[in-house]
Amino acid sequence: MPRMTAAAAAVEILKREGVAQAFGVPGAAINPFYRELKNVGGIKHTLARHVEGASHMAEGFTRAKAGNIGVCIGTSGPAGTDMITGLYSAIADSIPILCITGQAPVSKLHKEDFQAVDIAAIAGPVTKKATTVLEAAQVPGVFQEAFHLMRSGRPGPVLIDLPIDVQLTEIEFDPETYEPLPVYKPRATRAQAEKALAFLLQSERPLIVAGGGIVNADACDLLVEFAELTNVPVISTLMGWGTIPDDHELSAGMVGVQTSHRYGNETFLASDFVLGIGNRWANRHTGYNLEAYTKGRTFVHVDIEPTQIGKIFAPDYGIASDAKAALELFVEIAKELKAAGRLPDFSAWAASAQERKATLQRRTHFDDIPMKPQRVYEEMNKAFGPETRYVTTIGLSQIAAAQFLHVYRPRHWINCGQAGPLGWTIPAAIGAATADPETPIVALSGDYDFQFMIEELAVAAQHKVPYVHVLVNNAYLGLIRQAQAGLDINFQVNLEFENINTPEIGVYGVDHVKVAEGLGVKAIRVTDPNELGAAFEQAKKLAVEHRVPVVVEAILERVTNISMSKTVDMSNVTEFEELATEPGHAPTAVKALKV
Repeated sequence: MPRMTAAAAAVEILKREGVAQAFGVPGAAINPFYRELKNVGGIKHTLARHVEGASHMAEGFTRAKAGNIGVCIGTSGPAGTDMITGLYSAIADSIPILCITGQAPVSKLHKEDFQAVDIAAIAGPVTKKATTVLEAAQVPGVFQEAFHLMRSGRPGPVLIDLPIDVQLTEIEFDPETYEPLPVYKPRATRAQAEKALAFLLQSERPLIVAGGGIVNADACDLLVEFAELTNVPVISTLMGWGTIPDDHELSAGMVGVQTSHRYGNETFLASDFVLGIGNRWANRHTGYNLEAYTKGRTFVHVDIEPTQIGKIFAPDYGIASDAKAALELFVEIAKELKAAGRLPDFSAWAASAQERKATLQRRTHFDDIPMKPQRVYEEMNKAFGPETRYVTTIGLSQIAAAQFLHVYRPRHWINCGQAGPLGWTIPAAIGAATADPETPIVALSGDYDFQFMIEELAVAAQHKVPYVHVLVNNAYLGLIRQAQAGLDINFQVNLEFENINTPEIGVYGVDHVKVAEGLGVKAIRVTDPNELGAAFEQAKKLAVEHRVPVVVEAILERVTNISMSKTVDMSNVTEFEELATEPGHAPTAVKALKV
């Protein structure tokens, strides 16, 4: 039997589980693992500038391509605690990443050794499993189990903590005969699928709510096929955006209290049956007024996690199943029903959803200087085509993006849905671009998100990772300011100051162009909305030429309120800005405004 260090065995297993890329920061307690990364070979490594950044890079890497599992690595103590935010983000959105940390020697774990912390206990609530390996011979089994857990059931992250002496201990391990454990995913039965579709047959105005579980299951083609067979409109959740192209005749928009469309909410409120697949009824989708969301409707909920069914509200029928397995049955049964002439004719209902899509629109075309954010998204729609992958996290910038941008393909909207940590966007974009360098990436940040982990731009410069980063700058914590309005305060949310080194930008404070250039990337500042298009085109060219990110900073008006519900009620959304009343008001809407 071959003998090798436990760390070498771990690297061999990573390779055989399909890992070819890792992100991390070395340190004393993880250096033996890094030695084996070098000696064993076969896994590329990107050195982050911050360990939290490495965890978000791993997330972006996983989210960009079906089957990927991002890996992040750090030393003991603060490296592990820095990655907790990434683990939280991953488990909240059902994203499998593997976090590997170093640890003090086993004999020192109870002696308050330098940078020794019980990271497994800390990470437990935000992982599917977190383990400190105390016996070197257990390392292969722990890693094998980790991949099984990440891929089985509802996907999610795992942390493995390796004491330095465990890493260095030689064990017997034969990598040539290693095999991954079988993956378990619950599957709907034929009887369950038939009962679910019986609700559809009894309805008059049905909808499909397509969640991120469909993306995770790589089942978007099946969703579109099922929708087309039944002629049922599809509402995408924020995590499921891209499951059906925005310009598809059955795409009915998004629903919710923030990231929603006027037409999406109105179509939902007119429905009488909802089939949710791979979604979790998140509060930004349903709002807190569940009566408004559920009244007058029957619900069927399909989710891979059995305990997710009934967590927010009790559906009329629930199925614990992988989205792909359920959709395969739904398609099969729908074909049989169609052949037998038993499918209802939902064409008038589907047409009414498209009528709302063509009439209930928000205005994007404004010529104001400083510019309104809506115009930025209008120009982005013009400049970046359907092949574009967007990456963003949280804030008014993200909420407005979901209201105004267009997504046409699965995994082309990479968004931290539940956790929403500021700073996520830059490292996640780097991870996504590393996973799929052929797809053009456009990241989107407000000024505060951009400043949180701005140092990771140097990683992209060092490793030649090009993408375009749109930075909308109002020198405000815009979403928090808007939320504070209900409390009649505007407190500790303004970021403006007069930068003594850049007086020409007035009170906008941080000179993002100088900072970005100092980190090795290109940057363009735009103050006139009519110059945005040219700036985006220049950014695309510079990114290709120099193989680095290019930041396009748009200087916005200080205060813009983005449409959302003041009462967290999807039936009561406030429209703060002028609505579209003529086609020129929303020139890049998916459907031309019908007046």
